Amino acid sequence: MPMTLRTLIRAAAVLSVVGLVASGCGRRGDLDPPSTPVDKQNQRSNTGAAPVADKPFILDPLL
Repeated sequence: MPMTLRTLIRAAAVLSVVGLVASGCGRRGDLDPPSTPVDKQNQRSNTGAAPVADKPFILDPLL
């Protein structure tokens, strides 16, 4: 079955759209709800972990 230019372009477009959708899924992080109640979340201390700086991504304004 010969692959014509039209089918090649269509396949490339579909794969590009799938890649963009998969890459725009959001930031990394825990997807589970927090284990502490909402009123006590700000009282937890992270003594062992250093704070992580928020590194903006070039496409963040689009989200």
